[in-house]
Amino acid sequence: MVLTVAGCGLLRWEKRAPWRDDAERECLASKQVKITEYVEPARGIDGPGACGMIAPLKVTAFAEGSVGLQSRQTFACPMLPAIDKWIAESVQPAAMFYFGQPVKGLKAGSYACRNQNHAYGGPLSEHAFGNALDVMAFELADGRTITIAKGWRGLLREQEFLREVFIGSCRVFATVLGPGADPYHYDHFHLDLARHAGGRTICKPVLKFMPNLDPAKIRPYRPSPPAATSVPMAQPNLRPVQPAQGLYSSPMAPLPMPAPGGAPRTIDLGGLY
Repeated sequence: MVLTVAGCGLLRWEKRAPWRDDAERECLASKQVKITEYVEPARGIDGPGACGMIAPLKVTAFAEGSVGLQSRQTFACPMLPAIDKWIAESVQPAAMFYFGQPVKGLKAGSYACRNQNHAYGGPLSEHAFGNALDVMAFELADGRTITIAKGWRGLLREQEFLREVFIGSCRVFATVLGPGADPYHYDHFHLDLARHAGGRTICKPVLKFMPNLDPAKIRPYRPSPPAATSVPMAQPNLRPVQPAQGLYSSPMAPLPMPAPGGAPRTIDLGGLY
C-alpha cells in the first residue's frame, strides 16, 4: 500500500533530489543574498514528503527593496539572484521603455507543497521546493497595474511590455510558462530553476514577437537606495544609474519599429513541461 498525504497525493517516502540542497548551500555560501529587512531567514521546511528547503527565505521585496510584493513569500536561496537579475535586465528596462517609469510591485506567489498544476498525482511542482515564482501582475510607479490575464491581449503597450519581460525571463530561468503554454497558465507567468534532462530549458509558448530592446545594449536598471529606516541594515554603496539617452522612450513617445524586412523573432527553447 502506498501512503500519501491525505487530499493532495504527496508521497511520504519521496525524497528531495540531492542537487536541491546542494544548490541552496552553494547560494548561501556565495553571499549573493543579503539578509535585510526585506529578506529574512526562516526555519527549515522538511516535508510533507519531499517538500521543503533547508534554509527558507521570507521575502517582502526584491531588488534591494525597490520592488515590493503584495504578500510575503518564501523562496529557496537560488531563486533570489535570478529574480533580481530578471528585474534589473528585463522588467525595469521594459517598463521604462514602454511606460517611462519603473515597476514598484509584483503580485506573485511562491512556495506551496503541491504537485504540478495542482494535480492529485504526478511530479511535485518546483513551488514545493521554493524554486519557482508565479507572477500575476506588475504595478507601475504611478499605481497602474498590468495583469497577465488582461494585458496579454490588452492594450498594445501592455501586450508588448509583457512579451518583452516574458522573453527576458527565458534568458534567466530554466522553465518559463505563460498564456498559451497550456490551460493552467492563462493568467500568470511561471518561472523556475528546475534542472531538466540534458540541461535543456523550456520557454512556452513560442512567440512571434520582435523585441524592441536588445539585451546586448541594455544597461541593467539600478534602483535608488531606499530611504533610511529605523531598522539597521547594511546599505549598498551604489548610485542610481540613469537610463542612457535614447535607450528608453517616454510614456507617449512612438515605439521604434523593426528594421525593414526584419523577420519576427521566434523564441523556442523547446520541450514539454
